[in-house]
Amino acid sequence: MRARVSVLAALVVVSAVAAIAPAGALPPGGRPESPAPAAPAASEPQRSGAELLRVQVLGDRRIRLHIRSVAMGREIAIDTLVGLGPAPRPTLYLLDGVDGGPTSGWLTRGGAAEFFADKPVDVVLTTGGTASLYADWIRVDAALGLNRWETFLTEELPPIVEKYLGSNGTRAIAGVSMGAQAAMMLTQRHQGFYQGVAGMSGCYSTSDQLGRAVTTMTVASRGGNPENLFGPPASPEWLAHDSLLGADTLRGTKIYVSVANGTPSGAALMSIGDSPEILAVLLGGGSLLESGAKLCTERLATRLTELGIPAVVDYLPEGMHSWPDFEVQLHRSWPTLSGALGIPQDS
Repeated sequence: MRARVSVLAALVVVSAVAAIAPAGALPPGGRPESPAPAAPAASEPQRSGAELLRVQVLGDRRIRLHIRSVAMGREIAIDTLVGLGPAPRPTLYLLDGVDGGPTSGWLTRGGAAEFFADKPVDVVLTTGGTASLYADWIRVDAALGLNRWETFLTEELPPIVEKYLGSNGTRAIAGVSMGAQAAMMLTQRHQGFYQGVAGMSGCYSTSDQLGRAVTTMTVASRGGNPENLFGPPASPEWLAHDSLLGADTLRGTKIYVSVANGTPSGAALMSIGDSPEILAVLLGGGSLLESGAKLCTERLATRLTELGIPAVVDYLPEGMHSWPDFEVQLHRSWPTLSGALGIPQDS
């Protein structure tokens, strides 16, 4: 509960900051050149080649790949939903939110297995990654450890999982909350690597006051030190990971972003039953978090419009920052994602 309180306190600050910084505002000079990646500290492993260690069969068309990541110096478990029909199939990478548990929240609470059961796409889901933003951190963190998720997700994982599954080479990425920010960030930093991206209830800047506050809140809410992520406030890494500044590299990618308005939805109310305690938490945290995400989504939408980059921007008439509402957004993202993946929309 302590972490939740810190999140809510930070979002009060975020709401105030949003009134200061206009939507779409950019630092003087526009988008900077991305600096070279920071060299690993002496205590961190040097990269060579990741490898598939073993495969667990967890159920009908559900497997878990255990991959040795050299970038992060440990074994990473990746849950995979094998698509319907014969290979080759496209691949969707689906990122979790801030908690990053041993099994993706999309599987335990977001209905992903059921939704994709009849679809000809392989879905690759992350585990771990708590409060990491799925980024390459510049330093090891005392609470959150060594995080080199960008390297893992763009260099180590795809060759292994796509070769194992017999992919056709077409890929998209999607995420919720922290995972939405990361999905957009990875897409804009690796132009053309993903054919489609979907961000659900996320924030997409890191260098302006709003984005810095949300990013700091995300890391600190799980005990991490934000300076171990991108460095001190003056570090160019904060600019280099900002998807509003880097939005021009999204051109040519099919984009979907969605957010709700912070009011309870029927799906969320049904999920909590008659528990007043859970209702109070949702009405407090879920509403405030989603209101913050709405501000962030509006800013990204404004920036894409300024650049003439088409995107599907979906403002849901009800919903909070809760898994029943994220599941609704996943369903609504499918026409955009399926188009990016070359899958008929009725699949």
